[in-house]
Amino acid sequence: MRLTIVNGFFLPVPPASGGATEKTWHRLSREFAARGHAVTMISRRWHGYPDEETLDSVRHLRLQGYNHRRVLWQNLWLDFLWSCRVYRALPPADIVVANTVSLPVWLGRCKPRAGRVVVLPGRMPKGQYRRYHRIARVIAPSTHVAGRVAVENPALAPRIRVCGYPIDWTLLQSDAPLVHPLIPAGNPGEVTLGFVGRIHEEKGLMLLADALRLVHATPDLPPWRLLLCGPSDVARGGSGADFRGRLLHQLSQAVPGSRFHLLEPQFNDRVLAALYRSMDIFCYPSLAVEGETFGVAVAEAMAAGAVPVVSALACFRDFVQSDRNGLAFNHAAPDAPAQLAAALVRLLREPDTRRRLATAAQADVRRYDYPTFAGTLLADFATLAGD
Repeated sequence: MRLTIVNGFFLPVPPASGGATEKTWHRLSREFAARGHAVTMISRRWHGYPDEETLDSVRHLRLQGYNHRRVLWQNLWLDFLWSCRVYRALPPADIVVANTVSLPVWLGRCKPRAGRVVVLPGRMPKGQYRRYHRIARVIAPSTHVAGRVAVENPALAPRIRVCGYPIDWTLLQSDAPLVHPLIPAGNPGEVTLGFVGRIHEEKGLMLLADALRLVHATPDLPPWRLLLCGPSDVARGGSGADFRGRLLHQLSQAVPGSRFHLLEPQFNDRVLAALYRSMDIFCYPSLAVEGETFGVAVAEAMAAGAVPVVSALACFRDFVQSDRNGLAFNHAAPDAPAQLAAALVRLLREPDTRRRLATAAQADVRRYDYPTFAGTLLADFATLAGD
């Protein structure tokens, strides 16, 4: 098959500055090409990257893009401009995967030779699916997202497939030691709590700081530390320097200085795998009811052997079951910090519970490993192309 993958307007492929969508489709495109398919990847033009090249049998086209903005309507306008630019550059194909908001509105009708249109919602639907009519497939990362798409456009319901999101399970579960100077070493017997993701208000990090203050005040706990890793600048999806400063202040009140580390964002898969493997408990107290669609970082941490502690967002329910392979707390409750603190205290005090939940978590997310996920997509794409 001939496959075209269209990414968003503000990050390049191969990923040079993060981006879960870009990272995911970069890896999937190589899986597709390795199985004999002709793959074209379209992404943002980037310093040091040529406008056109072939890497790992994947053809890359890079077009002029834009930086991410704070304001939604500005990003939507830039997405429209980007979609128009991409439309003119699209080659003939059997399948075109569109990771944009505007392009699927007209692509299937105006340029059918570009291929059957496939959409994977990277963010929660916000009304755009009402305008999508010539769509062959919606690959929903969670049951929650699938339901939201079907509500916006009931005609799309038969074309929705819930597939989750791919992760490099094989790399993440490896026990091979990897020492890197950017990952602080823990002390013997110390339990590591961690978070990997955007340093943004919607991720619930202030709630985590309040919970950790309660944990710190709890007597007779084993020694523990906290590792946070992710971008805080707005261009890469963070809340900016002001929020970063307030978060650091709050955490400094909750966690002794030598036991807290805020690391720079990491984009090397092996370094990230080592970071995840250094964590015993993965905290993801997201408040983004309208933002989270799956939780890639949560699944990656589970594959690496960490126990997930997540907020009760619907998107996590497909793969995190409380007290079976992780713990969940009610992020909307008035006592949410106390609930989160109780979950963390329980895991700190009960190493057997940690081991039981971690073992189940690692096994449960194996179905998201890239080769398995790619095979599922290709089988579906072949059906669509045959139609």
